[in-house]
Amino acid sequence: MRKPYVPEEILLTGKVAVVTGAARGLGRAVAETLRVFGAQVALCDRDPIGGFDDAFTMTTDVRDPMALEVFTQGVRERFGRVDVLVNNAGGTFHAAFADVSPRGESVLIAENFTQVTDVIRRFLPLMPPGSSIVNVTSSEAHQAAPGFAVYAAMKAAVESLTRSLALELAPRGIRVNAIAPDALPTGGEEAVRERMLADPLPFEPVRLPPLGRLGDPVEAAGAVVFLASAMAGFVTGTTLHVDGGIHAAGGWRRV
Repeated sequence: MRKPYVPEEILLTGKVAVVTGAARGLGRAVAETLRVFGAQVALCDRDPIGGFDDAFTMTTDVRDPMALEVFTQGVRERFGRVDVLVNNAGGTFHAAFADVSPRGESVLIAENFTQVTDVIRRFLPLMPPGSSIVNVTSSEAHQAAPGFAVYAAMKAAVESLTRSLALELAPRGIRVNAIAPDALPTGGEEAVRERMLADPLPFEPVRLPPLGRLGDPVEAAGAVVFLASAMAGFVTGTTLHVDGGIHAAGGWRRV
């Protein structure tokens, strides 16, 4: 048996981490936390990213292959490698399935699945043995999500992709995991919730998770740091649920 872990093994000093969708919310919390733990960060978002003066940032819509290639090339020229890749970018809107047009469905697929495979494919050549990919899915990947059917299906697809890539990339020494957050208030989530209240379906999500409080994006960022670090060196192909117990609870609700 090896010796117990030491603090240095949770640190990411000298590592290069790429985070998509890093301008705000969970993506920003992940970027800031990775940097606190010593990583150099390369960040992109369709909106401008402020407050990271010492980082490599680029305004990039990851759904656009040409824009993504420019970002990838910039990371290659600046760092030459990528040790941690966090696929956080994504988004949704609230609507009954029958009201989602083919165009709207295509947007949801591109934003929540196609761009993930494209990002991974482009950065894989830069990832050495010991690298880690962390995909951000959602609790909706593991449960029914009325009003978000296509979004939930795409998050489930990313969760399945995570398991398959974990096996394919294991011989290269690259680990692939996911986190499934829920009940973490962000600006994007609040906007979706307002739409739900304005156009309700005959179902509503759990108001509070079993822990009895909402979470904080930093708590999900902590899970990403763990999966990216040497402390998770024997963890691959799994999903960490950062949701206060919602997934475990199933249909049970705290009263």
